[in-house]
Amino acid sequence: MILAGDIGGTKTNVALFEDEELGKPLAQRSFPSGKYDSLESIISEFVAEHQPQLTHACFGIAGPVKDGQVKTPNLKWVVNGQTLNIERVGLINDLEATAYGIEGLGASQLHALNEGKEEHGAHRALIAAGTGLGMAGLFYDGRHYRPIASEGGHIDYAPRAGIEHELLNYMRAKIGGRVSYERVLSGPGLFNIYNFLRDHKYGEEPDWLAEQIKAGDGSAAVSQAGLAGKADLAVKALDLFADIYGAMAGNLALLLKATGGLYVGGGIAPKLIEKLKDGTFMRAFTDKGRMSALVSNIPVRVILDDKTALYGAARCAVENA
Repeated sequence: MILAGDIGGTKTNVALFEDEELGKPLAQRSFPSGKYDSLESIISEFVAEHQPQLTHACFGIAGPVKDGQVKTPNLKWVVNGQTLNIERVGLINDLEATAYGIEGLGASQLHALNEGKEEHGAHRALIAAGTGLGMAGLFYDGRHYRPIASEGGHIDYAPRAGIEHELLNYMRAKIGGRVSYERVLSGPGLFNIYNFLRDHKYGEEPDWLAEQIKAGDGSAAVSQAGLAGKADLAVKALDLFADIYGAMAGNLALLLKATGGLYVGGGIAPKLIEKLKDGTFMRAFTDKGRMSALVSNIPVRVILDDKTALYGAARCAVENA
């Protein structure tokens, strides 16, 4: 009996699996992460509800795992495998969990932004914007793809054009120092881009959108208005977001020479799939000078199934059993 979890800054998904084939979970539930003071409290509630006889567990967590412990950057949690009261438990990065889950995805769970030409056995890369920004690599061991954990979302943001230099300086002033890619490529990052464009007079903010932002989730309000084409400022924010996202994905593809494919995961991509399909993302992805021909042949696929990390955590538990 396997307990698997995908722990993010916004929500925590947990599920029970009974066999090594990892078919449909026996039970599954999503918890709002911010309403709990620890992962232990979520697990206790879930286990008390189902009372499983657990043999293995694995949790993908948004944060760097070191010595069996994670201090999550987007939650006030410290997760330690030894305190979870499970005999055999693994803690891995959430993008590492997603990477484990990729091999189990079918065609209906993916959308190709670029068909490319996949090289069998070549490296793969994964990038995922959500509450934060994650990255991972995958290498082929002769039988299966194996994930390489990373904290690439926290590397220095590198502007490419004049407007991005303005964005960098804006963010430096806002946060008082160094700016990582996560500050602009994430849910909060989209809202940062929108605020920058508004404050630098790249457009007028409609009163109705200002009210929506004030009343709830600013990132969601901006993305919905932009996708619907109801506010030029929101449309510009999505354009810049998709452009920066594509450029960073192309950088990652070059870094790992990911001719086996580049995967776009996370909660944002499926919601913005129509924007990602309009060419903005791929133009930035392939704009790599002398290496443009190389990246143009790399398959680029968006992961549509938001449970991929959950299934990946379960697969990791099986493989490490």
